[in-house]
Amino acid sequence: MSKKKNKSQYLATISLAVMGAGFIVTFPFQDSLWGTILQGGFEAGLVGGLADWFAVTALFRHPLGIPIPHTALLPKNRKRIIAAIISMLENDWLTKESIRKKITSIPFTEKLFNFAGQAITGQHVRNVTIKLIQHLLQSVDSHKFAPIIESELKVKLKDLDASKYLPIVIDQLSKRKYDEKALDFVLKEIDEWSKKESTKEKLGSMAVDALENIKADGFMQFALKSFTNIVNEEKLGSIIQGLIQKGVQSFRDPFNQNRQTLLFHISTKLQDIKTDENLVMEINNVKEQMLLQWNLEDKITDFIEQLKEKAIALIESPNFYDDYLLPHLSKALEGLKTDDEKINAIESWIQQQISTFVDNNHSKIGKLVEENLEKLDNKTLINMIENNVGKDLQWIRVNGAVCGFLIGLVLVGLKLIF
Repeated sequence: MSKKKNKSQYLATISLAVMGAGFIVTFPFQDSLWGTILQGGFEAGLVGGLADWFAVTALFRHPLGIPIPHTALLPKNRKRIIAAIISMLENDWLTKESIRKKITSIPFTEKLFNFAGQAITGQHVRNVTIKLIQHLLQSVDSHKFAPIIESELKVKLKDLDASKYLPIVIDQLSKRKYDEKALDFVLKEIDEWSKKESTKEKLGSMAVDALENIKADGFMQFALKSFTNIVNEEKLGSIIQGLIQKGVQSFRDPFNQNRQTLLFHISTKLQDIKTDENLVMEINNVKEQMLLQWNLEDKITDFIEQLKEKAIALIESPNFYDDYLLPHLSKALEGLKTDDEKINAIESWIQQQISTFVDNNHSKIGKLVEENLEKLDNKTLINMIENNVGKDLQWIRVNGAVCGFLIGLVLVGLKLIF
């Protein structure tokens, strides 16, 4: 800038010096025709150059330091010029309406999607995203979240009504034939119990005690005593043991009628349980009592810590971003691009936010310009203007000298003619 300024100033000064030198040099030749014409041209050029030099200089400072009235216009009218610039910016160039109109013509979502599509594959976004996720995971306080999760979990479990889920459980029991499995399990246990020697002894003892305690008269009493004299505890135990084992064996037969009857009876009872209000109420009461005594905070805390460790280990793996996160981000971005309703909503939201920001801060444009201009002293401001438009101003001086010279030639020529 300074080099351009100096070159233009030198050119203007040289043109003025040429006109002055030409005016002086032509004095000895003023008696000749060409001398008179050239002297008139140089004289007019000198006058034009001096006049334009005075005009250009008067914009910025007093010519030759002399405080001539109506000179140094920029320093004298600094505040008025700044106010005019601010008014022009706020009321003519950067009005709220013009900014809003420009905002509506900008496809923010398209630019945003294009930028996001390119950015998510970049290394910088990759590193920042991974660090952000790691920071968020590490900042999770398990001890603070555990009571909240426990409370919400208990509320959800408490809201579960047994009447809605009991029929489902009963149907699953029947579908998976747990009634038959339960019966087979009971029969197996009975069979194993009945085969024990201690069971035979206990059954024989109980049978003898029962016979002795039977009250009967006459022949029946004689018959019972005769029977007890014939058999002892061991024989009675063996007889009862055998009967139990035969009964168990018969109930194990899938085609046994008694087994089918028992299973049908069990199935009927299970179906009746579906609508048993007392049972439902009891289950709900048991559930609430268990929830009151159920302390899950420590387990939930441990569970959250385990999840954090696994998540951090997964994030630190080299292929986490490319294999896990990037496909989901790309899919979400592509899905969002094809959703016109969401795009329009985002576009409207962005435009609304920018418009609101402009409305709330429009006056700050002028204040910002004013603050920046007020920071500059007169000398700095003048140098800035001269550096930016000084070349054109110096060419005004050159043009003044050249145009004055040409006009002087024409005027002297006309004067000689007439």
